[in-house]
Amino acid sequence: MQQNARFIRKLPIPMDIKKEFPLSERVSAARAARVEEMRAILDGRDSRLMLMIGPCSADREDSVMDHISRLVPLQEQVKDKILIVPRIYTNKPRTNGAGYKGMLHQPDPSKKPDMLEGIIAIRRLHTRAVEETGFACADEMLYPENWRYLSDILSYVAVGARSVENQQHRLTASGIDSPVGMKNPTSGDISVMINAINAAQHGHTFIYRGWEVESKGNPLCHAILRGYVDDRGVSHPNYHYEDLVALNEAYKKSGLQNPAVIVDCNHSNSGKQYLEQIRIAKEVLHSTRYNPELRKLVKGLMIESYLLDGNQPVDGKEYGKSITDPCLGFEKTKELVLELAKMRKGA
Repeated sequence: MQQNARFIRKLPIPMDIKKEFPLSERVSAARAARVEEMRAILDGRDSRLMLMIGPCSADREDSVMDHISRLVPLQEQVKDKILIVPRIYTNKPRTNGAGYKGMLHQPDPSKKPDMLEGIIAIRRLHTRAVEETGFACADEMLYPENWRYLSDILSYVAVGARSVENQQHRLTASGIDSPVGMKNPTSGDISVMINAINAAQHGHTFIYRGWEVESKGNPLCHAILRGYVDDRGVSHPNYHYEDLVALNEAYKKSGLQNPAVIVDCNHSNSGKQYLEQIRIAKEVLHSTRYNPELRKLVKGLMIESYLLDGNQPVDGKEYGKSITDPCLGFEKTKELVLELAKMRKGA
């Protein structure tokens, strides 16, 4: 029978990649410490605000590292009120399947896909980030089977709006030893997100990478609000005060552990109007200052930021400008972070 796909080559298993590109004891310790800091925020022992900051997609190592390096002194300035978690998103989900799919697929956006080189490139980048800055970073789990290539280096995992209903993502999240954020689906149905969190917080037996696996459940799995799209394709936000109150009530009814939400300030919440992220972040903090229950619920914000404002085509030549969704430039990001720290201090 004729097949409709060509099997190019068998890829190394995660264990082999980890042996070829091992972590030092210092890097492993830095990652463990970072996970513990986030654990303390999510379970309420630490009142700081998490800020997930980074480009829509990590398209090239040099500019991504440049961006992360600039976050180091900024973290020092706001360390009492804010924990910065850099985003290194190496997988890019595509709404209609077309376009640049991230560093995993194309470590060089100008060349054809090379998945083996992509696996090596993303492990090298995440490792370099910890080695040079001390930041263990966040990435999106677009493909559950690929998480193991980075399982020893990531401090945070996000499950996207198109993946949150998928059982394999939910069950894989239940076996992850770091925080996992579940986004609301593109439809905006909060119950889908709550069900995903519930599934991930419980243990399961399932098939993963050819193994029968038993997970213990992940109590650090939580919500991410990213806005939604209606049946006419129009974007709507879900970060307003009333949305946060509704989510808080849904959490109360659910009986889930460690109720928490990260608000994604871009995507459908901003209608991809990247400058709106500044206003949205401030509005969310105003809501937490008004309502003590929301202060406990809202654990962080997600901000799409790069070196330069806006975006450019995939073949664009501007260093540090996004080749996917538009991002906030670093100078505006710095101003926003400092202002958020002041707002948090005055709460």
